[in-house]
Amino acid sequence: MPQFPALRGDRKTDVLIIGGGMAGIICAWKLREAGVDCLLLEADRICGGVTAGTTAKITFQHGLCYDKLIREFGAEKARMYLDANRAALEEYRVLAARISCDFEEKDAYVYALDDREEIERELTALHKIGYPAAFTDKLPLPFPVAGAVKFSHQAQFHPLKFAAALARSLPIYEHTPVRQLMPHAALTDTGTVMAKKIIVATHFPFINKHGWYFVKLYQHRSYLLALENGPDVDGMYLGEAEDGMSFRNYKNFLLIGGGDHRTGKKGGGWWELEKFAGVHYPASPIRYRWAAQDCMTLDGVPYIGQYGRGTPEVYVATGFNKWGMTGSMTAAMLLTDRVLGIENPYAPVFSPARTTLRPQLAVNLYEATNNLLTPSPRRCPHLGCALKWNPQEHSWDCPCHGSRFTAKGKLLDNPATGNLKGYDTDGKPSE
Repeated sequence: MPQFPALRGDRKTDVLIIGGGMAGIICAWKLREAGVDCLLLEADRICGGVTAGTTAKITFQHGLCYDKLIREFGAEKARMYLDANRAALEEYRVLAARISCDFEEKDAYVYALDDREEIERELTALHKIGYPAAFTDKLPLPFPVAGAVKFSHQAQFHPLKFAAALARSLPIYEHTPVRQLMPHAALTDTGTVMAKKIIVATHFPFINKHGWYFVKLYQHRSYLLALENGPDVDGMYLGEAEDGMSFRNYKNFLLIGGGDHRTGKKGGGWWELEKFAGVHYPASPIRYRWAAQDCMTLDGVPYIGQYGRGTPEVYVATGFNKWGMTGSMTAAMLLTDRVLGIENPYAPVFSPARTTLRPQLAVNLYEATNNLLTPSPRRCPHLGCALKWNPQEHSWDCPCHGSRFTAKGKLLDNPATGNLKGYDTDGKPSE
């Protein structure tokens, strides 16, 4: 990845983007292409967080989501959700034609191990909104399936190669965390940025007094292995169950994902994947392992739009529900139109102001309340929740909102904005 200096001194710009992951970088690139003066601040290194852990599937098949979307929002909004993400895929296709980023067209599948009716309901929903998804029950996976929904002509790519190509031409400052937002201003340790409009693309929004994202979101961890010389599965696959597994190839590697759990809770993790790989792919050694963290919304749809009722010139992109690559492009397209004063037809679907009266809200409130009452010497600096030890990754994780810290207390994942009490900015014990 290209490197950029830290901010030194004050700046003025029309649009400030906070957060240098895929969403922030594409936002900045599209705004610059539209002739808008903008600037991007990143607390650490660009694409050094969530973007670096993605499996990089570009698809508008987001699990078995369309039957649920029709039931909760109606057929028209479900169709708009599909069309918005399909437009994002096409935008990637256009840009990848001139960027060397290992872009490959692949079919995508969501499979069920034993519930064929669930697959059939999803197919019915897709046909209702006019998308010609197909059914199959024969997949090149090491277990039988009851059925799968097939989306043709989706894609996968190398996200860091793509982001690096866009970033090289952008005004970016790294190692510049934003400490406070004020009307039309962002305060950092080394300068203030004045901006007419601000886009918060920090994965989990860090401003608590607007938008109520700390109850509208929770975070989820998933684990991945790269098996050398694994078989070519010629597609992208995802199990529909909560513990379903993910498969795709990259060059001579087979990438397997799974072991999911809510951040701060117990889950299968790498142990589960290693056991599976040992049984089904014993001749393919494990060469790499890593984990990803995703923001999950109350209803499965990202929050893209005005940050809160009291922040008319501050916008947000968050809650991509494990589909951050497509979601990042969708967010950039919507927010660029918003900045330019263009009415985007898909904006109402993603509005952060939509109802929060969903069953997941009660779950989030219960988890937070229960955790706040739990005695623990280690508390998250975000909102004071009790941290839990993650034995697989050797980290302290917050079950409420997903902040994570190293064993020594250095911040790994937001929404917390600093290290644990008693540790300096380098994650070392204070003098």
